[in-house]
Amino acid sequence: MIRITDKISIDEAELHETFVRASGPGGQNVNKLSTAVELRFDARFSPNLPTDVSIRLQKLAGNRLTKDGVIVIEAQRHRTQERNRADALEKLIALIREATHVPKPRKATRPSRAARAQRVDTKKHRGQVKRMRTSRPDHD
Repeated sequence: MIRITDKISIDEAELHETFVRASGPGGQNVNKLSTAVELRFDARFSPNLPTDVSIRLQKLAGNRLTKDGVIVIEAQRHRTQERNRADALEKLIALIREATHVPKPRKATRPSRAARAQRVDTKKHRGQVKRMRTSRPDHD
């Protein structure tokens, strides 16, 4: 079990890893070894995630989310498979932790009467400044 928070843990069987050839650092090994990791996690049907966390996680995933609700995380920063695996797992854990935070609901507010009056006064003043710039014959 991979511990995310005190209440949320994910079973390792829910994660599917595939290894592909990475671009970037590695010298000649780039052409021979599959060191990049593609980590897949089914956020929609995970039994260990609460529904609200799952929904927020799918929104946070953005382009990493497939149509089937699977989050795909790629890691190829490092030259070894193990470090890339750890990196991909860290990215997933960070994403899930971010999804556990409940956003504070926004309270609708209105501008005060004084703020509205100030806005109108500023607009009037600006209009006067622009009117003074025009060169009309009756302006002499």
